[in-house]
Amino acid sequence: MEENRQQKIVLHKCLYILFFFTLIASSQSLNYKEALSKSLLYFESQRSGRLPYNQRVTWRHHSGLTDGLEQGVDLVGGYYDAGDNVKFGLPMAFTITMLSWGVIEYGEEIGSAGEYEHALEAIKWGTDYFIKSHTHPDVLWVQVGDGRTDHYCWQRPEDMTTSRQAYKINEKNPGSEVTAASVVFRKTNPHYAHLLLHHAKQLSWLMRSLACYRDILG
Repeated sequence: MEENRQQKIVLHKCLYILFFFTLIASSQSLNYKEALSKSLLYFESQRSGRLPYNQRVTWRHHSGLTDGLEQGVDLVGGYYDAGDNVKFGLPMAFTITMLSWGVIEYGEEIGSAGEYEHALEAIKWGTDYFIKSHTHPDVLWVQVGDGRTDHYCWQRPEDMTTSRQAYKINEKNPGSEVTAASVVFRKTNPHYAHLLLHHAKQLSWLMRSLACYRDILG
């Protein structure tokens, strides 16, 4: 049920992005640079955890600083999902993947708009969290918070009182694939790119094992 809901969220985001770019294509009078800048500002407003000194969305503050505490792991950081206070791994991974490919394909254009560093920061905020969530070669934490209770309550992340239960996937608890990307940082931060690749390879092995596990169970 929860996996189906996350798939619907991803689909809705895809449709929203498609609709957004359709609007852009339909009018030459729109300011592409401003649209790009505001899109990246949106990601800053969705940040969870301890916010950096260069945070531009100043009305947001630190939040979710105890995420993972009950499970004995550090899951502080990442992005909140849409207007919710839950951190879903699948939509977050989709978002970081799309941002990464955007930089790979249109890095020069993004740079000419003065947003290249902001784009890298948006990606790294997500990949840092995925590294942190990969606490063991066979374990990946894929969700913090409960979607059902969260959707009944409209709160700022700074003031949230809903459950921060964390969920993981491993050989006993299979789940959807969540991976990290490293191509974007090959030139600007090769050490970090190698770190991302290392985690991605371990996760790839884990997902293949989980697929075999599901096949065995029938």
